[in-house]
Amino acid sequence: MYDVLIIGGGVIGCSLARELARYDAKIVVAEKENDVATGTSKANSGIVHAGFDAKTGSNKAKYNVLGAGMFEELSKQLDFPYRKNGAFVLCFDKDDEPKLQDLLNQGVKNGVKDLRIVSGEEARRLEPNISKEVTAALYISTSGIVSPYEMTVAYAENAFVNGAEFLLEKEVTDIKQKDGVFEVTLNNEKVYAKSVVNCAGVYADVINNLVSKNKLEIISRKGEYCLLDKKCGGLTDATLFQLPTKMGKGILVAPTTHGNILVGPTADDIDNKSDVDTTYDGLNTAFDKASISVPGLNRRNIITQFAGLRAHCTQNDFVIGESDVKNFYNVAGIESPGLTSAPAIAVDMASKIAANLGFNKKQRFTETRKGIPHFALMSDSEREQLIKENCLYGKIVCRCENVTEGEIVDSINRPLGATDMDGVKRRTRAGMGRCQAGFCTPRVMEILARELGKDMTEITKNGKGSNLVVGRTK
Repeated sequence: MYDVLIIGGGVIGCSLARELARYDAKIVVAEKENDVATGTSKANSGIVHAGFDAKTGSNKAKYNVLGAGMFEELSKQLDFPYRKNGAFVLCFDKDDEPKLQDLLNQGVKNGVKDLRIVSGEEARRLEPNISKEVTAALYISTSGIVSPYEMTVAYAENAFVNGAEFLLEKEVTDIKQKDGVFEVTLNNEKVYAKSVVNCAGVYADVINNLVSKNKLEIISRKGEYCLLDKKCGGLTDATLFQLPTKMGKGILVAPTTHGNILVGPTADDIDNKSDVDTTYDGLNTAFDKASISVPGLNRRNIITQFAGLRAHCTQNDFVIGESDVKNFYNVAGIESPGLTSAPAIAVDMASKIAANLGFNKKQRFTETRKGIPHFALMSDSEREQLIKENCLYGKIVCRCENVTEGEIVDSINRPLGATDMDGVKRRTRAGMGRCQAGFCTPRVMEILARELGKDMTEITKNGKGSNLVVGRTK
């Protein structure tokens, strides 16, 4: 019997698990894939939004501003990449400039600090590659960038070492409540819990509608992206937005925490909750619109393209709190600014659930987590010392990103370690460089097979059915 069963191993589910692990309670996370951060939490813009564009009084505005203020300390506690780089909202028509003032006024109401409107000339002085067509911009100094999948993994690892359990490759197919206890069917197994928290992303409506009379509708909003080579990293240091539309914040041009430039996303509502295929039209739209902000973008510098799904709720806001069914909680419709809001949502929901169920705080809780040492970011003296401690850090496996065998081994053997190629990639960046794993794949597969005690034919890209080889040729 669990005290709390969390459905979904994305950033919301993992951050909530970590905050609930502060209490004397039996916590479990059920995730239908074979790892955490395999859905929206791995395929988004990685922006820590300041909170100026969320409607005043909404859950989005409340949790966005609270969450944004937590990243500086959290990134140090949990050792994940984060940087406050600032942002611009670009205006290309003088007739639209009053909309910048509207955004500034809304931001002030929401509690965002350090907002100001600058001329096109000043914007270009700060970011020289911005289009000459920009007439004015809203400058937001508190906006930031984060590695979303590394943040999710960090939360999950810290939750795990503090006692939370993770049931991977366990899809929820039914939920029943009897005598105050939830019977949850995971594949063909049944587990029991006193409370359930629905953090299932684009599937949150499916989970809610198994239990609640108050039905939810979650629309899958696809966003397509282009990722540019690190040599383009100097195109902009700040995140560049265009004036938002009813479909979202529009096409952005943004640096990543690892030095690439990200372009996108589009916004297309689709019926299929698992369709993350990229399209010719979508990728062209993303790049063409981004080029309006930064004319110097060059398609030849694209190293990969991908799509992610956002969980858009027809209520146009986050759905957070206890449902009409006692002890069944929803954290649903968590689209942008969901990544930014996650830390604040987790703290708030954990305290409410703990109060409702009478949990007491643990006397001992491990607040910090140390990530994998990144060889590429070290000085020569730091590298030399690390190699003395572990010779595997002297063997480069991924040359594009300077990832060593030591990092890959660590990613597999640490708490909730990687079990496939994408799991290693999310934790170490092996395969994320210019050649996109064209050279390092065989070696990473060999290391996975060795460390997991498997045959090479059993190694997958991203779980069941994605095997990379079928046998030896000679």
